[in-house]
Amino acid sequence: MRFFNSKTLTVLLIALVALIAAWNWRLSDPPALKSVRDITFDTYQRIHPRKALGQPIRIIDIDEQSIAEFGQWPWPRTTIAQIVDRLRELGALTVAFDMVFSEPDRTGPDEFLRHMSQTDTTIATELEALLSGLPENDAILATAMENMPTVLGFFNSNQSAMGLPQIKAGFAMLGGDPKPVLQPIESSVMSLPIFQDAALGNGSITLAVSSDDVVRRVPMFFTDGAEIYPALAPEALRVVQGVGSYVLRTTAASGEYQTQDLEMTHFKVGDFEVPVDGSGNMLIYFTKNDPSLYISPKDLLAEDSEKLRPLLEGHIIFVGASASGLRDIRVTALGESVPGVFMHAQIVDQILSGEFLNRPDWAKGAEIAAMILTTVLIVTILPFTGALTAALFGLVFSAVVLGTSWFAFTQYGLLIDPLFPMLAGGAIFLLTVLLLFAFTEKEKRFVRGAFQRYLAPDLLAKLENNPESLKLGGEIRELTLLFMDIRGFTPISEKLSPEELVTFLNRLLSPLSEVILKREGAIDKYIGDSIMAFWNAPLDVEDHPEKAARAALKMLETVDELNAEDAFGFKAENKGLGDVQIGIGLNTGEGCVGNMGSHARFDYSVIGDTVNVASRIESSCKAVGWPLLISQSTAEQCPGFAMLEAGSIALKGKSKPAALYALVGDEELGQTTDWQELADAHRKLLEACDGGNEAEARHLMKACLALAPGNMEQFYENLLHSRFSSVAAQ
Repeated sequence: MRFFNSKTLTVLLIALVALIAAWNWRLSDPPALKSVRDITFDTYQRIHPRKALGQPIRIIDIDEQSIAEFGQWPWPRTTIAQIVDRLRELGALTVAFDMVFSEPDRTGPDEFLRHMSQTDTTIATELEALLSGLPENDAILATAMENMPTVLGFFNSNQSAMGLPQIKAGFAMLGGDPKPVLQPIESSVMSLPIFQDAALGNGSITLAVSSDDVVRRVPMFFTDGAEIYPALAPEALRVVQGVGSYVLRTTAASGEYQTQDLEMTHFKVGDFEVPVDGSGNMLIYFTKNDPSLYISPKDLLAEDSEKLRPLLEGHIIFVGASASGLRDIRVTALGESVPGVFMHAQIVDQILSGEFLNRPDWAKGAEIAAMILTTVLIVTILPFTGALTAALFGLVFSAVVLGTSWFAFTQYGLLIDPLFPMLAGGAIFLLTVLLLFAFTEKEKRFVRGAFQRYLAPDLLAKLENNPESLKLGGEIRELTLLFMDIRGFTPISEKLSPEELVTFLNRLLSPLSEVILKREGAIDKYIGDSIMAFWNAPLDVEDHPEKAARAALKMLETVDELNAEDAFGFKAENKGLGDVQIGIGLNTGEGCVGNMGSHARFDYSVIGDTVNVASRIESSCKAVGWPLLISQSTAEQCPGFAMLEAGSIALKGKSKPAALYALVGDEELGQTTDWQELADAHRKLLEACDGGNEAEARHLMKACLALAPGNMEQFYENLLHSRFSSVAAQ
């Protein structure tokens, strides 16, 4: 087993850590990963779009020709009534409006008289007698709607004072109540009551647009917490079938679920069962835009429109607009710019065709399993076969993953992401190859040339004056240890080339190292994207806990300055990376410091329980929600500093957990009135947590956040969660 030497085992261990990091990254599902996944599935649709099966659907399109014929929008309601009547005469089954009639017709008799009365009351009086017998335009349209099964649109608007529309349908539930997972709606812009009374259906025309302005999924239902409101497409399908209700199905049995476990799976409208995602969104499987779907109102209202009967009879009709001035153009996953009404028509067409896209709940697990299998196989055979053979094996396995994903999409409409397993496996493979190469190369000359970059000036001077001190051995001293780690380093490294990654690390670690050295610290080592440093060795450093704390605060300030200057070029180069963030942990205690290694090669380093605790503290920053944590032993030697109790961590071999403190600032901040008030409110919050009074704790949390010098919302959310979880466990 000569292949499994210490070097190989170390590399495999690092690969395992990288694999776990990739696993956790996938579980968190960051926006960048979602965007890549969306692009992958868009590509699938462009290669293999859904075939149009000629379902009985047509779109009455208010186009440029119609605007030129009938005048600018909005048209008189009498014109809309003519469209509805003509559709009824030509045998259409139902008409659904991708628009809202939210205001009275300004061209009607009442509005005309109101306008004239403001300019000439004499003429207005004469006109009132002449026009008193004429019906209102809105009443004419309402009558047309009563004679034709009609579905009206409304759109979500939290700024609207109109409230919510009439509910025309009933709802039955199979499983738990789906309201907690449905899209919320607080208010809407809706049609006037006269039209809602005449229509058989009301449906939302709001579309879910992704960050790249592409419509991929549309919410089928909305809720205000008390009632459920359908979207336009399923409502049109309900009305055309003459059914009165929907059946909504969720994953959990009624009354036997936690809200976080609840997901919607399907809904049924009449004879059609439709799969949706956990929030009730339907994934649209697009067909290419077909000009034959569209009929202009200009042609519909022409004298010879009877020739349109074969195109309209027995059809569901959607009325919308493509005219440029009406600004209702959307982008599909196929990359086509289409009128918004096309999306609603596509949903009904897809339901009638019975072809659906489905992102099953086991998809994430399958993708992670494929990533693990790919990585383990490649990295395991690498020491035995070499990089080229392992790479070829990885390419073959990746092709199998891609082929399986494509087969699942084309045959069953399943959306299984192949890129994450392929890219994650490839990245870890490259990391492993680079590590093996790095361990093989000799770095003695580089280490000697750069030795001064890792030690404080005082230490260098002592080593130069007393070279005999470079011998094996050590001494026990009270030290303050610092661990620093870059947050989100895996996604950063995946988006940078090796050269860019080295440049990035140099630009970040160099100024941070200078901060440590200027405050009499010694840099023990660089561990990838991390720094380990210590104070009070080999020379005595007075007040070393305070100097370490000031260095840590300055390191956070330095990172903020680098981000503001875009020193790493992430913003200017559009790499899709946000601000760089770090986590820091400090601990004070005894440690064994000295030259560790052999006579041929050694390092001046620290070992002991104090080091392990400092590392654990740094790794707790993410869970605590604050970038700088210190131990109680360090906090006790930093009187006056602005710090808050942040919970505790369990330590191996210790019966009592170690207390943690969030270090926020130095004495200058700690002496301010706001900080004193925050400290008092924080103490009361902890007492409320210990007493199990969550309501009081939440109230005090708001008071703390109002006094906090920065964004501490995540810190307090995590603190309350940790405290009450601990209380519940007891």
